Amino acid sequence: MSIITAYNEAWENGDVNALAEVLHDEFVFNPHVGGITMVKSDLIGFAGGDGAPRSEGERILYENDEIGVAHSIVHFANGSTSEAVLSFMRFKDGKIISMETGATPLSDNYKLVGSE
Repeated sequence: MSIITAYNEAWENGDVNALAEVLHDEFVFNPHVGGITMVKSDLIGFAGGDGAPRSEGERILYENDEIGVAHSIVHFANGSTSEAVLSFMRFKDGKIISMETGATPLSDNYKLVGSE
């Protein structure tokens, strides 16, 4: 299974144990908002909570042993915002060691291509 697929499945299922396995102990996340930096424990705590965003239309655009690029539509728990999110990941020892995201806000009436 690809590293990105393992991450997506763990996130979707709220499986913090599986997420802990796919994130390197030195993991750093630089999200597209607020100029903040999160570490492994921050992301795991966020994923396991009721306020975790959900995503759809996950696509792996590129992945090899060193990096991965993925795209998805992310819906935030408050229901007020949806964004098209591009993620860039670096891998070390078969795990994600860093992730950065960029996002484009979507209008309320967007339609995911291929969805009904």
